[in-house]
Amino acid sequence: MLGTREPEIYGSTTLAMIEENCTSLAKANGYDCTCLQSNHEGELVSAIQQAVGVHDAIIFNAGAYTHTSVAIHDALALYKGVSVEVHISNVHKREAFRHKSFLSDVVTGVIAGFGVASYHAAIVAVDELLSEDDGDDA
Repeated sequence: MLGTREPEIYGSTTLAMIEENCTSLAKANGYDCTCLQSNHEGELVSAIQQAVGVHDAIIFNAGAYTHTSVAIHDALALYKGVSVEVHISNVHKREAFRHKSFLSDVVTGVIAGFGVASYHAAIVAVDELLSEDDGDDA
């Protein structure tokens, strides 16, 4: 519902626009990017599990599942690649129930509060971390 749901919090950028920007930035940095959106927790869990041993990184905005999902926590704990929890809004400036993340303790890092630029920051962070792992200085 990005672009229409609470634009004062999430802005007017649509999910399609975010996916296009992420794909372009990833490609410019030499990576393939696969985007997935689902309202079904089990589908998200399956996607994370299928990424194990296949994908180098996961950038993940779990939305409300961030604050409720033990299943997504457990799937991310199984994943050993770079993982970044992303939030468009600064969840710590919002309702108290949003201050607790079930995911933060099993991901590499968290980026929140920079609007859709949070995704850009996550891709840059992933690139830096993967470059360090490869021993690249670039």
